Formats: sequence, C-alpha cells, structure tokens
Amino acid sequence: MPATEPADTAPLAARMAACVREAGALALSMFGVPLKNWTKGASSPVSEADIAVDKLLRAGLSAAAPDIAWLSEESVDDPARLDAKRVWIVDPIDGTRGYIAGLPDWAVSAALVENGRPIAACLFAPVTDEFFMAVAGCGATRNGAPIATSQGADLANVRFAGPKNFLERLGTIAPPFTITPRLPSLALRLARVAEGTIDAAIAGGSSHDWDLAAADLLVHEAGGAVTPFNGEKLRYNCPVPRHGMLVAAGRERHAALLQLLKRVPAA
Repeated sequence: MPATEPADTAPLAARMAACVREAGALALSMFGVPLKNWTKGASSPVSEADIAVDKLLRAGLSAAAPDIAWLSEESVDDPARLDAKRVWIVDPIDGTRGYIAGLPDWAVSAALVENGRPIAACLFAPVTDEFFMAVAGCGATRNGAPIATSQGADLANVRFAGPKNFLERLGTIAPPFTITPRLPSLALRLARVAEGTIDAAIAGGSSHDWDLAAADLLVHEAGGAVTPFNGEKLRYNCPVPRHGMLVAAGRERHAALLQLLKRVPAA
C-alpha cells in the first residue's frame, strides 16, 4: 500500500517529474562543454553543472511543498531533516565522473521519502531520453510504459553489473554469468535492473541515500528488491546517509543471491 494517500502523493510526484525534466534539460545544455570542476572529500568529483542543477531542483521542489525537508549530494546537510516526516532526496547528476568525461550514462535522480522509505521517484537520463518514474503501490515506468525486473531464481547465465573485483570472487562459487559494462551512474545501473535489461547488480560499500532512494523504489515497484546482503530493507534519512554493499534483482533471484552471497570469498 502507498505510504500516503494518492491524493497527497500524486501532485507531489507530478511536480517532481516536471522539476526533474527541467533539471535534465539544464544538465544536458551544459553537457560536453568546458566546465569548472573540482574534487570534494577524498575523490568525489563535482562540477558547476551539479551545483546549477541542485539549485534548480531545490527551488522547484521547495516551492511545491516548503514543509518537506531536503537532502542532496550537493547541498550542505541540514540536521533538521532528521525530525521531518518527509524529505526530498536528490542527486543532481548521478554519475558526475562520466558526465565530466562526456559519457552518456548519467542521470538526474530525485525521490520523496516518508518515514524512511521512498514513496515517489523520478530518474531521468537526458542523453538517451529515458525517464523512469515510480509511485509506491502504482508500479514503475520508463517513458510511460510499465517496466519489470527479469523473473525467476536461476543464477546461471544472468547479466550481472557491479564492482569487477567482487564479481570475480563471486564467479568462483556461482554458475557462469555475464558481466555487463559498469555504468558511471549507480542509480541508472539499478534502473536497468528495474527494466530487466540487467538481471542483477551489486553496489559497492560507498553509496549514499541520493544514489539509491529513487532507484530503490523503481526496482521495488518493478517487482524486485534492493537490500544489504543481510536482506534487510534500506532506510533513508538517517544521521549518516551512507550504505554498505547492496544487491538488486527480481525478488526470486534476489532471495537466491542472498544465500549465495554468504559464501563469497573475502578479498
């Protein structure tokens, strides 16, 4: 069941969709041209496009509902969000490293989270013109058409995405599988699971709420699951919005993978 009444969620989801489309157009207009960029923290790239898109999204979404808190990769974290029932969780450009390099696989990601779980989500890949959307209890779509994860529990010959070193270790105990090219955008990688073009994906242990919240709902509403290796449901808007290693797949295959992952050799 949806976490809020559709009458409440639907207009907010529509507003988010409009803002994300506008943000994608802005990011696309700055794509492939010389941009100021720098590194924050140890190795995380950021560009002036990330900042411009973040400002656009915050202005548009905050105007729609000033009472909803805010968490974004490119905004100063406000601890007041921890007391909020609802929060917008945003990644202005997921896959900034690829964006700066001129690669096409980046996306604008936004989710409305209530009581720790996403209830509406949008993910827009402007270069390929792919717009993913989900509302809790209403399914997931790509450019308006319903999407679904690949079904079944079989682990042989699946299309797998994730960190190469980990997948090589997994390959020592798993049936043969195909490793797909790793996308710069984690959110887009998970969206490929939601639409069934990738059967399963592993996320390394450095993802954050803004990488995951929208894609999590997409996968869930498409018939799959995204969880830590212990199978517990992800919770968002916690004091530290960071997550360990995760696995995403259709529900039956996800359950089978949870059992297999317990046996992966240590690095």
